[in-house]
Amino acid sequence: MTKIKKGNLSIDKVLVDFITDEAIPGTDTNVEDFWSKFDLAIHELAPINKKLIQKREAIQKQIDDWHLANKGKDLNRDEYFKFLKSIGYIVDEKEDFLVSTANVDDEIASIAGPQLVVPIDNARYALNAANARWGSLYDALYGTDVISEENGANRVGGYNPVRGDKVISYAKSFLDKNFPLSSGNWKDLADLSIDKIPLKNKKQLIGYNGSKDKPSSILLKNNNLHVDIIVDPNSKIGASDKAHISDIVIESAISTIVDNEDSVAAVDGEDKVRCYRNWLGIMKGTLQAEMEKNGKKIIRKLNADRHYEGVDGKKITLHGRALLLNRNVGHLMTNPAVILKDGSEIPEGILDAFVSVLCAKHDFKNKKNSRTGSVYIVKPKMHGPEEVAFTNTIFSKVEDVLGLKRNTIKVGIMDEERRTTVNLKECIRAVKERIVFINTGFLDRTGDEMHTSFEAGPMIFKGDMKKSVWLNTYEDWNVDIGLACGLSGKAQIGKGMWAMPDRMADMMTQKIGHPNAGANCAWVPSPTAATLHATHYHQVDVFKKQAELKSRSRAKVENILTIPVADRPNWSVEEINKELENNAQGILGYVVRWVDQGVGCSKVPDINNVGLMEDRATLRISSQHMANWLHHGICTKDQVMTVMKKMAGIVDKQNSGDKKYEPMSGNFEKSIAFLAACDLVFKGRVQPSGYTEPLLHQRRLEKKA
Repeated sequence: MTKIKKGNLSIDKVLVDFITDEAIPGTDTNVEDFWSKFDLAIHELAPINKKLIQKREAIQKQIDDWHLANKGKDLNRDEYFKFLKSIGYIVDEKEDFLVSTANVDDEIASIAGPQLVVPIDNARYALNAANARWGSLYDALYGTDVISEENGANRVGGYNPVRGDKVISYAKSFLDKNFPLSSGNWKDLADLSIDKIPLKNKKQLIGYNGSKDKPSSILLKNNNLHVDIIVDPNSKIGASDKAHISDIVIESAISTIVDNEDSVAAVDGEDKVRCYRNWLGIMKGTLQAEMEKNGKKIIRKLNADRHYEGVDGKKITLHGRALLLNRNVGHLMTNPAVILKDGSEIPEGILDAFVSVLCAKHDFKNKKNSRTGSVYIVKPKMHGPEEVAFTNTIFSKVEDVLGLKRNTIKVGIMDEERRTTVNLKECIRAVKERIVFINTGFLDRTGDEMHTSFEAGPMIFKGDMKKSVWLNTYEDWNVDIGLACGLSGKAQIGKGMWAMPDRMADMMTQKIGHPNAGANCAWVPSPTAATLHATHYHQVDVFKKQAELKSRSRAKVENILTIPVADRPNWSVEEINKELENNAQGILGYVVRWVDQGVGCSKVPDINNVGLMEDRATLRISSQHMANWLHHGICTKDQVMTVMKKMAGIVDKQNSGDKKYEPMSGNFEKSIAFLAACDLVFKGRVQPSGYTEPLLHQRRLEKKA
């Protein structure tokens, strides 16, 4: 990469050109003024960033030493708690407070619903995610296993009317449950003229299109969520329906996190600009992607808003797109796109903050995303209040450089590191005027749990983590602290990802647990999953649920400190190998595409051939789990290497249809991807906080070279 000097900085030309020629024009930002202030800010912030990372390592060493000194003893939770306080891992909890975040969009404050997460480096995915605000319930049901294929209702081939009838029956049952009629059922309704729909609750009918006597669409509302019943007697579905209903379109992904972090592979200036350019396109409203559908090329653009006639005579305009939050990189990683005066790389999260917000200045004018003049940044992998306070400092500096009012930048705290969990109240206090989001993330949180307590002993089986004491307490604790700090009605309290995109029937059974737990958003892996999960928020009034939960006893932090080590494990070789194989398959299946092709999020079959969404968070669990067992002698290095080679062969077969794929088998010593996967396990013990990024970035840069 050609470097260009800007003051004390050496910056990749591709990044300079993007900021100067694409991002800044139209923002009333002076180019030279920006580069000058950016230079000063980076050199002020980078040393603080470095010290915080060094503090993480110092604390981790003290924890390791404590476990080694107490090896063989049963864990005394009181002593452990006192020790963690003595080293500053747990800070004193101060007086109660309520957050005071202002200018928050309704999608954050008052609408509960699914939250989609999508890699920002793929323009088509990003557009699909932004447009996932509305989804066809008919399509979501027809194309997934929510509708069984029994009795001839299969999905193969063209339209199957047997399956279609099942879909329509399910969808109208959804209307019966959430928009009940004063008499009869939706399947029996024939006359949909606006004045004759016998809704039990008349207030649920708020608008329509077409004429009152013959509407082309009927707009309903429940729990702040909209449902648009499409009426078309000329369509194939509508012609055969008693009321000529051709589809039921429901508000689905209320918000979407576009991700610069765990689901992308961005290791240099070229990669970062690809991510930034897509974000800029969304902020300008100009992003497009060409794609092929049914043999025809189409141009995908951002959806327009939706317009209706209100039953009260007033016009109704509904947002056509999800509200987008931008997940920046955490504090750990640096990037060679910008080199500081001492020769070090820029902390990547600081670069993300400046460029993400610079691009968002376009949205302040056109309001394609936020209607309140805010930009939403989710900050992952922060360790404790001091690091959250540093994020606040970064955002304040960005606001000063870009001439924005204080607290224009809103922050989401990902509660996925144990030092943040046990200090969550003080973390929220550090950004109480910016906070719009907290969530639980089982994946990274489990990875940090294992790395923090690495020396405590061998960890329980990965699948058993979901039943562990610490995890269930952590899920309740996050909601309890969020409600106590006044997040309800001002910020999102979120829950983690459904990682099996092909198992929607299971999701429909299980994921209603998230709104019932008091979460006003929960992660889904696809627009289809968002549409299906949205039905749960019609069944559960989350804000009413949050009001009920405020009075329960707060979860106990001592339970969060219960370490998930196996009590005198007596596992068979067969059990150990099966666990190793499952971990290895996930690692290899993900890493081979990350390193060789730069794909940051993949659907990887597990040992039972169930497709799982894998990203760096799932990778962190699997690699730390294998590294932990290796460290404690549950398995040997030769045993692990044998498993890695065996599973590499299986992963090669699974990818045999990919023309870009480079097999690992027979090329183990030269396959950079295979070497990267082995590094994650054999060097996992010494990785900072057990993160996978340093090794992955190193190997990806090697591959790109």
